[in-house]
Formats: sequence, C-alpha cells, structure tokens
Amino acid sequence: MAMAGFVPVSPVADLPTGHMTWVVVERERVLLVNVDGTFYALQDACGHQRAPLSRGRLAGHVVECPLHFAQFDVRTGQLLCGPVAEDVPIYEVRVVGDMVYVQRRSYGSTRRHQGA
Repeated sequence: MAMAGFVPVSPVADLPTGHMTWVVVERERVLLVNVDGTFYALQDACGHQRAPLSRGRLAGHVVECPLHFAQFDVRTGQLLCGPVAEDVPIYEVRVVGDMVYVQRRSYGSTRRHQGA
C-alpha cells in the first residue's frame, strides 16, 4: 500500500522491541526505534559531531550518543543531557499491516539549548 509522503523502511518483524537500526529516507540516515511495539524515527546524527546515534545505546525512550554520551528522547528528539546545543529532528512514523513507513521530511523545530 503506497502512502503519499511516506517511504516503506522495514517490515515490523525485522525490528524487535527494544532495538534500533538505521534506514535511508530521501538519502538521509534515519534512526528507527521500536519501544514496546511503538516505532519512532529521528535523524541518525548527534548534533554535536554528527556521530551516528544508531551506534549508541537505547534504554527505554532514551538513545545515547556513542561519542560524548548526549541523550535524546526518541519520541520528541529533545536533548535530555549532554554537550549538544540542539534537539534532533524527528520523522512521523506509520505502521500499515506488517510494514513500517517513515515520512519523507523531518518535522518539528530544532531547538537550541542555553549553556549546552
């Protein structure tokens, strides 16, 4: 089933709960995360030195950058702590049948944080 503005990125069964992987959407690396059966997508690049978040650690709704340990909420892209000055852009995700789809463009503003 084709959906306007969305790209099929992974069968649901390929990403078990508590895991993450990177996928390509419009020539951009996007981090795809499954938390308790709900899928989230965000830019696969930490705002500090562009380290791939997919090489980091996932704990619940928090992904940690492998380089300097900045932490982001996968639901919102919000920086929770770390040496980064910006949130990470997120993408809308839809699950239709057994396929995960990600919106072609990220949305939400990238907020700058004071003192980061």
